[in-house]
Amino acid sequence: MPDEVSGNTNGTVPPAPPARARRRGRKRRLLTRAAKVLAVILGIFAGIGLYTFTYGKGFSYFSTDPAACANCHVMQDQYASWQKAPHHASATCVECHLPHDFIPKMIAKADNGWRHSKAFTLMDFHEPIQMTPGNHKILQDNCVRCHQQFVDNLVHGSTSAPDAVSCIQCHRGIGHGARW
Repeated sequence: MPDEVSGNTNGTVPPAPPARARRRGRKRRLLTRAAKVLAVILGIFAGIGLYTFTYGKGFSYFSTDPAACANCHVMQDQYASWQKAPHHASATCVECHLPHDFIPKMIAKADNGWRHSKAFTLMDFHEPIQMTPGNHKILQDNCVRCHQQFVDNLVHGSTSAPDAVSCIQCHRGIGHGARW
């Protein structure tokens, strides 16, 4: 009669698998457990990321709708004043604050997105919100691009020279922001 556990018919205990096979089995179980732990950790991070992206209205930032810029409470005043400003009928946030070429635009969006999400998550942003030097250059280049015929004599094609005229120095309230 065969042994119920091993299927052995002669009643003897089968020899133990070699040490190498035992180590291989132990290693396989360890890798399986590690894979499960890694999957759980990645799932947690993906879940938190998805929740944060949804809570922060992340898909709205892929649009050109100026209302997306007002998702953050620190931008409410800028959005409200832009709606009353002279540029409201002719320019949106994206047209002024992002480069127009695809790759520079995506780089600027990624940089701004990272800095804004970090600042708003850690609550270490300046209020009122301020532009970085890089964002100031983008804005300046866009002002000159749109108003080239009017400002050509002032800037002479250069917006990055140390003595270049800054459009927002004199026209701070044109797009939005505090009026003087």
